[in-house]
Amino acid sequence: MKFDILIKNGTIVDGTGAPPLKGDVRVVDGLIAEIGPKLERKGRERVIDAAGCYVTPGFIETHNHYDAVMWWNANLEPMSGYGVTTSVNGNCGFGIAPITDDLESRAEMNRIFSFFEDIPEQPLAEGLAWDWHSWGEYRDSMRRNLRIPVNFEFYCGHQPLRLAAMGLEARERAATDAEIAVMCDALREALAAGAIGFSSNLLDWDGDGRPVPSLMAEDKEFAALLDVLEEFPGKTFQIIISVFQRFEAMKDIARVDELTKGRAFKVMWAGIPTMDYQRQRLPDLPAYHDRFKAEGRPLYTAFHHVPPTTAVNFYSPLPFGQSNNLVWSAFAKERDEATKFAMLQDEEWRAKARESWGQMYPQARWHRPETILVQESESGYGPVGISFAELLAETPGKHPSDALADWLLVNGLQSMLKYAGNKDQALMTELMRDPFAIGNISDSGAHGQMLCGIGDHINLLTEYVRDAKLLQVEEAIHNLTGKLAAFFGFDDRGVLAVGKRADLVVFDIDEIECRPTMKVYDTPEIGGGRTWRYSRAAAPMRLTLVAGEPTFDNDAFTGRYPGTIVGGV
Repeated sequence: MKFDILIKNGTIVDGTGAPPLKGDVRVVDGLIAEIGPKLERKGRERVIDAAGCYVTPGFIETHNHYDAVMWWNANLEPMSGYGVTTSVNGNCGFGIAPITDDLESRAEMNRIFSFFEDIPEQPLAEGLAWDWHSWGEYRDSMRRNLRIPVNFEFYCGHQPLRLAAMGLEARERAATDAEIAVMCDALREALAAGAIGFSSNLLDWDGDGRPVPSLMAEDKEFAALLDVLEEFPGKTFQIIISVFQRFEAMKDIARVDELTKGRAFKVMWAGIPTMDYQRQRLPDLPAYHDRFKAEGRPLYTAFHHVPPTTAVNFYSPLPFGQSNNLVWSAFAKERDEATKFAMLQDEEWRAKARESWGQMYPQARWHRPETILVQESESGYGPVGISFAELLAETPGKHPSDALADWLLVNGLQSMLKYAGNKDQALMTELMRDPFAIGNISDSGAHGQMLCGIGDHINLLTEYVRDAKLLQVEEAIHNLTGKLAAFFGFDDRGVLAVGKRADLVVFDIDEIECRPTMKVYDTPEIGGGRTWRYSRAAAPMRLTLVAGEPTFDNDAFTGRYPGTIVGGV
């Protein structure tokens, strides 16, 4: 059903960065039909009184991982309650297409995606149609099998490209010329089918101490794939560099610098470090951003404006694996509770765990226990709210690994810790005003039991505009809408203008907040049943429209699914 809607008496912020203006917006047949003062109702239009509210384009999430989750969580809550109308996926070089009939390489692709994005393996393996080989067939399967409330766009990821071309050897070696040619053909097909670009990763090592497949790629492989990308004007290259974990970003960005010289496509590199511990280790990285701008090159840095406060739970191996603590990573990977308790009490396991603790990267957060907080005790014994450093101080002389094991034995395996960190608010304000910096990275859709990124963008409106008054509202909205649409080439959305798609939101800035995380039991679990993920109550928006259809209205998700997949209709 198409809706004709007249939004009256609002303060219009059009997404371009222009100052707000009072006026009305008419929506007809999914498009913005008219913008102006004192518009009169026509026919059976629904009238929305937006007095005291902003009327803006729908918000664009630039970095999500719903590639798999959308198959079993079609409502994608709380996206609509936070005004999100477009989600960009296929990030970090991960993805689920292309694939071959080789079940081992497909399983390895799933294991990689599952580990790094902390997505349950069983629903990933069993909950998707898997009726595709090429990226275009994957797009067609999504359109055929799914209805969603948000527009979805996707990169084509380097990991599935390598695994489809090389099988399991993608994790072990450089590609041959023939294998590179296969990857190039697959990328070319994906870009022609609507992928927004090519995504790769120079960051990630897994819980067994192995690099992701893209880290095995030589420069000639990257150069060939980037040659393909240049065949498609308007497509983008995303590259994740080592701004945490091993902190090899200076080497990575120098490589990206050489690989992209003379290239016309836009590059998003992630990115300028904004957390205190990152800046201390990579103080010279922002100089690359300044040089790229001075040279007029289309390289854009990506950044988080909200520090990703990551929870550490003891069924998710990622926080340990990315610290090179492989024994604790294997412990987290174990699913059986009795086995886990036995491990914690076994002196032989404890000795191995102490040894593994000493093999962690020097920069691992565990070596700075004051930055890790005790968040939740399953048993209620506690203590909760103190730092891991304070916990260690209660048993002086005890090895940190043993102290953690003892704490778990008392507090329970569902107990939680969390990382804490400080952001540079002044730097982030500067980046928001920088046309060569891209924000609104939430990482949502991944790490369901570690963080809930959906809603982080609301802090840009509350913290930076309403409370600290560091930005004007038009600057914040531009960073969530028009600036992002221009980068990705979303010409039909991101600004409020006649003829554009009616993806828009209405909200009262005094009503909205990024709500606290809460556990929602809606994720398929190994062996049946449901487990939990973090979510949030709605901000809320007064109204969220996607292609003119309400997806959030009257303080609730509407059950409507007008979202498009890869620019589809």
